[in-house]
Amino acid sequence: MHNRVCEILGIEKPIVQGPTFWLTDGKYVGAVSKAGGLGVLGFNAGQKQSVRSVEETIANMRREVRIVKNITDRPFGINIGPTDPASDIFTRPMLDMMHEEGIHAAVWASMTFDPYWVKACHERDIKIIYRAHTPTAEDTNRAIEAGVDIIAATGFDEGGTVPYKVVGTFSVIPMIVDAAKGRVPVLACGGIADERTAQAAIVLGAEGLFVGTAFLLSEESIVAPNIKEMAINADADDLLFYRTVPAYYRSLPGELPDKLLAMSKAGASEDDIFKAQKAYEGMRNGMLFGDLSQGFASFGLGISLIHAVEPVSVIMDRLMRGVEAACKQ
Repeated sequence: MHNRVCEILGIEKPIVQGPTFWLTDGKYVGAVSKAGGLGVLGFNAGQKQSVRSVEETIANMRREVRIVKNITDRPFGINIGPTDPASDIFTRPMLDMMHEEGIHAAVWASMTFDPYWVKACHERDIKIIYRAHTPTAEDTNRAIEAGVDIIAATGFDEGGTVPYKVVGTFSVIPMIVDAAKGRVPVLACGGIADERTAQAAIVLGAEGLFVGTAFLLSEESIVAPNIKEMAINADADDLLFYRTVPAYYRSLPGELPDKLLAMSKAGASEDDIFKAQKAYEGMRNGMLFGDLSQGFASFGLGISLIHAVEPVSVIMDRLMRGVEAACKQ
């Protein structure tokens, strides 16, 4: 379709798969890109244990890149989280590897923004999808003026690390679209999981979708089968909501999530709750290993709209029907 997101990224459908820490690998990402969207490898793609060295980090990601390439020749991306250029030892080698492998899209998810990294990406022919942790008009304008190619507007409906400000997706979209003033396209992120929500996002001004939960509950997703089963039988109001670093998290109920909610209600500090949830490894334990005694299982509010584990291609086509319906209005 004729669409700025598709043109910038070289994809068929303006749908970007959210990169979710431990919960991506080459096969999953390859399935998304093969279906016409942009698959994106997350920070710990294909891993079950943390690695600390730059060399091992790059080698692990290159392995998953090669797996994607064996599945499809369509574009895909990699998640980056740049910090201070003076101390960030991971981002430059990752960008160099992306350039070597011919990967032309990066999802920049960060709580800080430094224009240095925009130039570093563009020098390597890498387009930037910039996703602020908490989107604001000011941050959007700053990123666009620095040269980012696409903005992902994240609403409070998302799963994972939700924004500081409690502003829902369908309020965030027009706010960020208005701030962008047509200079770059905006993706809608948070709770987009079926035709209706996809259509609504486009009607509100988004030119594409940034989708996490719907794809995480696909057949190709590496989320543990018991967690998928729990999720498709749950609604948004079944999710527990608690304070933690850097702001809030949601989770399906379970031994550890129940404890985290109790700590939050009792007034424990965000740092103590973050430590109790085993930091970001809690997501690995809960969602990759399926162990809610040692981890949590975070999904967005679009969980209410998902009732079966289906192939990525079926999910992609469903979302596209919503996009196309909105474009015909």
